[in-house]
Amino acid sequence: DEIEAIGHRVVHGGNAFSDTCLIDEVVKSKIEQYNGMAPLHNPHNLKGIDITEDIFPNASQVAVFDTAFHQSIPVKAHKYAIPNKYYIEHELKAYGFHGTSHAFVVKQAMDFLGGNKLKIISIHLGNGCSITAVENGKSVDTSLGFGPSNGLIMGTRSGDIDHSLIFYLINNLGYKTDEIKTILDKESGMLGLTGHSDLRDIQDAAAQGDRDSILALEMNAYRIKKYIGAYTAAMNGVDALIFTAGIGENSSQLRTLICDEMDNLGIELDTQKNETRSNDIRLIDSGKMKVRILVVPTNEELEIARQTYSLLKTTS
Repeated sequence: DEIEAIGHRVVHGGNAFSDTCLIDEVVKSKIEQYNGMAPLHNPHNLKGIDITEDIFPNASQVAVFDTAFHQSIPVKAHKYAIPNKYYIEHELKAYGFHGTSHAFVVKQAMDFLGGNKLKIISIHLGNGCSITAVENGKSVDTSLGFGPSNGLIMGTRSGDIDHSLIFYLINNLGYKTDEIKTILDKESGMLGLTGHSDLRDIQDAAAQGDRDSILALEMNAYRIKKYIGAYTAAMNGVDALIFTAGIGENSSQLRTLICDEMDNLGIELDTQKNETRSNDIRLIDSGKMKVRILVVPTNEELEIARQTYSLLKTTS
């Protein structure tokens, strides 16, 4: 009975949820409606809600959606160039994910830098990866789209590919759609390139001269550099880069590869600062260029707790 509220991470909120909300039967029904869009997550998120409702019947149940932070992305950025009926009738668009993490680190960075009107590129690098353009605290574009597989090269996911490859695998090589999904989601990315999904193993192999690992690191960084360039163009500038999540916070090598030869965009690392390890938010840029570069430890659980508390305070 001493538990007053429980905040639940719900991966997909579709078009229905642009903010954190109290959970009732209508909300649960809507979450279930989006099961097909996030089959590996939403059903389990619902199960967690059902269980905690039974165990903590007097507690408020609150849903915090991974997609909510990206609801501010304008139509020109989130709509696909496919027939309009799929957008209107079936809600097919780029939703984006890792929103809870991006929201947390962006707030931390704005507080740290002392400004709200900033153009920020937030780079979440873990086993799953995404990069988000943020203007004045609002997401305006992000690399993950309808599902969590496109964009950056990830631990086992391919990131961006030419969709013609899928049809070639089906029509010419005899693969079934389920097999291709397994390949692209579970056997690709850094694992497919090197045989390892853990970046530490890949960095160790690269240090020993393994060519596949060296190339994979170069490919990974190159993809991120392309998105930084694209989002800088989309926002007509950038004030700060954020590195976050397990790899973003801990891999000084990948940060170096990403920021190398980016001085024309005002991006330059300080080697010593970059190599210094800390659990705190910190600047790692040289201080000679326009763009500030930060490492910001993410904390999705704290962000969920804060959003839950804030909602209850405003509704009580």
